[in-house]
Amino acid sequence: MSDTYSVPQERKLVTALPGPKSVELQERRLRAVSRGAGTLANIYMDHGAGAILVDVDGNQIIDLGCGIGVTTIGHANDEVAAAAAAQAAKLTHTLFTVTPYENYVAVAEKLAEITPGDFEKRSILVNTGAEAVENAVKIARKFTGRRAIVALDHAFHGRTNLTMTMTYRPWPERAGMGPFPGEIYSVPTSYPYRDGLTGEEAAEKTIDYINTHIGATEIAAFFIEPIQGDGGIVIPAPGFFKRLSEFCTEHGIVFVSDEIQAGIARTGAWYGIEHHNVVPDLVTTAKGIAGGFPLAAVTGRADIMDSVQPGGIGGTFGGNPVSTAAALAVFDLIERDDLLGEAQRVEKALWARIGDWPKRFSVVGDVRGKGAMFGVELVHPGTTTPYPEALTAIIKHATTNGVIVLDAGSWDSVLRIMPSVVISEALIDDAASVIEETLAALSGP
Repeated sequence: MSDTYSVPQERKLVTALPGPKSVELQERRLRAVSRGAGTLANIYMDHGAGAILVDVDGNQIIDLGCGIGVTTIGHANDEVAAAAAAQAAKLTHTLFTVTPYENYVAVAEKLAEITPGDFEKRSILVNTGAEAVENAVKIARKFTGRRAIVALDHAFHGRTNLTMTMTYRPWPERAGMGPFPGEIYSVPTSYPYRDGLTGEEAAEKTIDYINTHIGATEIAAFFIEPIQGDGGIVIPAPGFFKRLSEFCTEHGIVFVSDEIQAGIARTGAWYGIEHHNVVPDLVTTAKGIAGGFPLAAVTGRADIMDSVQPGGIGGTFGGNPVSTAAALAVFDLIERDDLLGEAQRVEKALWARIGDWPKRFSVVGDVRGKGAMFGVELVHPGTTTPYPEALTAIIKHATTNGVIVLDAGSWDSVLRIMPSVVISEALIDDAASVIEETLAALSGP
């Protein structure tokens, strides 16, 4: 992997943040863009490379968010951009369900290779993560003839009407947006920092809830995130998913791993569920699959995927030739440059740099993560009470000092750190130092 980027991999501020050009753009935005499309930091970006973004004022900013897990391989990768440009010069659209093309097939073949399980698989390509989840729901219902869908507490599965219903917290995603579809249920999950249960104990609690509130024979699909992203980087205790997978098999329930945020090399494996030694029936993929181009997929057991009649699933732009060309380049990069290994390197670097924060700062209750996907849970000192004001302060300080971080958690109290897997240890150290300034101020003497 090349260490040479078109933008120096260092934080450098030449104006206050946001700078004058960003301020001007913000004024234009307020006149033209719905306020419903909220923004974490009103700093407008111009270009980027690797783990650095450059705003319209020329400030170089460390990106610990990756557009919420999209640019896992780094910003504006030359090879991915070249692959997309070459395809755009040949063919931008025909619609696979009208006149197909090779890229779509090649992406589906690769997904069959890299997703867990050695059984025969099929895929469908769509545009977004939410669309992938919706199609997984449709496929599972068609296959089982059942209607009920189960998701875990603290889950996030999207912003469409159906996937909002599968999303746990009401604010801001669901507030005032109803009515919502029926037969969607939220069930208890494993949250080691807060429940103190083993994975097996938490699973039995979940299963008991299902049996007493829903009925296992009514359920078409059970959706899980191997690491809950928006829910607060919640990683269930070992054994939790194994027991739930067994339960689903026993009762003919389609077990779906939503890998939209954790998949495609982010956790140090192709898919996050691999860390739990569980093979799901269906997998949803999006975000990092195409290096910033819109693409998503549902991949799974051939008998489940083929249960849908022709024309029952699909869409105008799903598997677009340009996006699929970018995805094929992303797959090649991950394998050639060992980006699974790079994600493991980032994990080690983050543990070494921020793993002791709970001991050093009284507002940090827990640090947890896998690969390049970490969460820092913020609490009132001496308690486990969520501290959302601390998160607000950290984000404000970080963004005005050239570090982009993300919020997360059902109580808005988890700092989410999701850098590119190509980020250097030096950038991790610099960004952590900026965050520590706020942690120290909040923790007191």
